[in-house]
Amino acid sequence: MTTTEKARILVADDDEALLNTLVWILRDRGHEVVPVSDSTVLLQRMAEELPDLLMLDIMMPKVDGLQILEQIKGDQRYRDIPVLMISSMSPEDGTVKSLGLGASDFISKPFRVKELLARVDAHLRTGMAIKEARDEARAHAAEAKARAEEAAIRAEMVDILHEVTDALKAEEIYHILARRVAHVLNITKCSLIVPQPDSDLGLVVVASDNPMLRNLEIQLDGYPEICKALETKQPVLVEDVQHDPLYERVRERWRRDGIVVPTKSVIAIPFNLKGAQAGVFFLRTLDEGVTLTQSDVAFADQVIKTAVNAIEKAYQLETVQSDKERYRWLATIDALTGCLNRRAFMERLERELDRVRRYQTGFSVLMIDIDRFKEVNDSRGHLVGDSVLRQIGDLLRGEVRSVDLVARFGGEEFVIVLPETDSEGARVFAERLRKRVTQTDFAETGDPLSITVSIGVACAMPDQDIPTPDSLIENADEALYRAKNEGRNRVRA
Repeated sequence: MTTTEKARILVADDDEALLNTLVWILRDRGHEVVPVSDSTVLLQRMAEELPDLLMLDIMMPKVDGLQILEQIKGDQRYRDIPVLMISSMSPEDGTVKSLGLGASDFISKPFRVKELLARVDAHLRTGMAIKEARDEARAHAAEAKARAEEAAIRAEMVDILHEVTDALKAEEIYHILARRVAHVLNITKCSLIVPQPDSDLGLVVVASDNPMLRNLEIQLDGYPEICKALETKQPVLVEDVQHDPLYERVRERWRRDGIVVPTKSVIAIPFNLKGAQAGVFFLRTLDEGVTLTQSDVAFADQVIKTAVNAIEKAYQLETVQSDKERYRWLATIDALTGCLNRRAFMERLERELDRVRRYQTGFSVLMIDIDRFKEVNDSRGHLVGDSVLRQIGDLLRGEVRSVDLVARFGGEEFVIVLPETDSEGARVFAERLRKRVTQTDFAETGDPLSITVSIGVACAMPDQDIPTPDSLIENADEALYRAKNEGRNRVRA
């Protein structure tokens, strides 16, 4: 599937404003979008629509999005449908929980539209590739056994590489490879061995049969297939450890020391990462297990080399993107509070006003000022003042929706944009914020510290003369000035 082809995307989110935003963005991209705001009917709509992609909110009031994800991934009808989880929970928690239950990806709120669309396009392509691979495997099921086995291996390889590309860290990627290769080949053990420079030691960094194992030291001279693989840079197969000449010296040591080793077959596959030798994948079966063959070597070698190549490309892309994102983030975020800075906010405000002109959807602006903030700095010091600013920023970001914007406008002033919110809705929200601030103790240590804020409200509505960014801010500032003059700790519009 190319990004220009229409796809059916089911979007489930209880936040009506965000749901409408996602529907507009995806339809503008050319996709058919099925919005679902009631999570209790989501499984029914999945069965009716059979979408190409599901975008699912984790935290919904009636049903846990993670529980729904688990149900969907347990249903054979939906196994090939990629699921993109969207949530305001922390990226680390959300990613671990979502991917652990079979999601294809996780994106945190608030999201960047370009990044969201890029991920949607990528997972639509991946989903179609997996679907095509499975369709091909099913189409050849009635043919000869060799053709059926080849198709099954191809489908397994697609699954493995799909899971690898969703992994976050090298350690996770290697563990996925060890676990999945062991599963596909129906073997007991698959480990990753990393040789230590200028030493006869190796480190077992992951093992499919022991997820908790990390960096176990081994003597490489007890593993002749690993040594040979490192020396020749080629895969090594030992079908019968108890009789193969490669193991003769090691077997003598076992007999001398009275050691019984139940290993039957082994494969050692060396691999390089970024042009340098990285390690060896070590596959083993026990006495009662299957005998490994050259076809097993070929499959494992192809999967590992293809996956490593994908990992290298992903690392290169991730480095470029992360650098760009880091610089972009530094250019738009206020370092003290983590909110948007003034310049970035004014750019976003201009876009919101464009939306009013184009789509006839209004919005409101809140100008928020900390009352008597100078007294905090004078009485408690500037470190406490900085702490108050950070906490206010955290509080505001925690109270808004994912589509809202929070910025530090300067000094002790903050500003919030509330899309698709009229004057009355903005006043209600501002009053809730004001009360929330008064109920918070901002002292991290020592005596309690109470803070109040004054809030001015201004609106940009399509049925009125649409202001410029500067005049809209001026209107909000005038309302804030009235709140200050009338005694502070109040909301005025």
